[in-house]
Amino acid sequence: MKKLLTLLLLAVTGPALAQIDPTLLRDPGLLRRVPTDTTGRPQLNMDAVYNRPFLQAGRLPVALGGYVEANYQNGRTDGIGEGHQFQMRRVTLFVSSAISKRVKFLTEIEFEDGTKEINIEFASVDFEFSPLLNVRGGIVMNPIGAFNQNHDGPKWEFVDRPIAATQLLPATWSNVGAGFFGKKYTDRWVFAYEAYLTNGFDNSVVDNAESRTFLPASKANPDRFEENFNGQLLTTAKVALRRQKVGELGLSHMGQVYNKFEDDGLVLDQKRRLDVWAVDANTTLPGSGTALTGEWAWVRVNVPDNYAPQYGGRQIGGFLDLVQPVRKGRVFGYEHAVLNAGLRLEYVDWNRNRFTETGGAIGDETWALVPALSWRSSPLTVVRLNYRQQWARDFLGNPSVRSATVQLGLSSYF
Repeated sequence: MKKLLTLLLLAVTGPALAQIDPTLLRDPGLLRRVPTDTTGRPQLNMDAVYNRPFLQAGRLPVALGGYVEANYQNGRTDGIGEGHQFQMRRVTLFVSSAISKRVKFLTEIEFEDGTKEINIEFASVDFEFSPLLNVRGGIVMNPIGAFNQNHDGPKWEFVDRPIAATQLLPATWSNVGAGFFGKKYTDRWVFAYEAYLTNGFDNSVVDNAESRTFLPASKANPDRFEENFNGQLLTTAKVALRRQKVGELGLSHMGQVYNKFEDDGLVLDQKRRLDVWAVDANTTLPGSGTALTGEWAWVRVNVPDNYAPQYGGRQIGGFLDLVQPVRKGRVFGYEHAVLNAGLRLEYVDWNRNRFTETGGAIGDETWALVPALSWRSSPLTVVRLNYRQQWARDFLGNPSVRSATVQLGLSSYF
């Protein structure tokens, strides 16, 4: 996979560099920042894939961009820790192209933990027929909740991604498929929708190293980009409503038969579904300027009756971020800088079932509280200091295990 991506990048960039006069690269006017939005209309979470800073060379139809995330951390769990750690979380590259007036392409390639993981998170061609009707095909980000689409590190004041988005839901979650999306604007309102049919989950949802019902386990299956595990399509749909100067509300659903129920005409099992419902919202309080961003999800999975009780059929979880600007203006010698204080509240329950024998509640839940300070030298770059406190309870309901971690990180578009 790494060799394939390297050859692809060389094939694309090599001929282009060979045809460019080296003296032009010293021209400060050659590379220009592409405006993310020139309409002045309200932007939604679904717009995040294109609403990014890009650089474009002259009149070339291709624009480039990306972001980087790195951090230091030192954490302990019940007094035991691994000491000082530096982490290179990810480097992500964007490439977009205006193929013609109403046809465009964008891809997002992510390198995680150095080069431990290399993923194509998005690679789609969009055809516009009207603002309300667009067709998209390729590798798409399934629009469940908001974070899966709007996940770029420089947009957030917290080093870690939300547990509910990455350990309950499988963000970032992408699959091969196609679908429709569109928006309708009125004076102060914007309505939007997305609907896709894609490949999706597999048996690893209930057969994984986590020993729990775990949707993110299906991310480890690279074959989903070339074949469908059981021939059943994953449906994902979302509607969103935003009022200017108020905020956005989104409702989404994702569902599929996930198991291998038939093989060459031989019935192996009944069809077992998983369904996810999510609600997301964001707003900024007038006067104080406090930004609120939240997401909550409900998961239902048809687990075989002969499975151990730690495999839950019902799960819930979500997060709420509060970010308060403390100072705007000249900070540390940077004009137009912003100093923020933030707080993240997180909760995930991987098993809402009860023990059959006793009727008692099953545990397997996690809470987290994350105070934060962040400094933005510009809207494109953030330095963030977090103190993460987390409590985790096993499925037997034993006393919670407490973790505390200090994190200092940076993230920036480039």
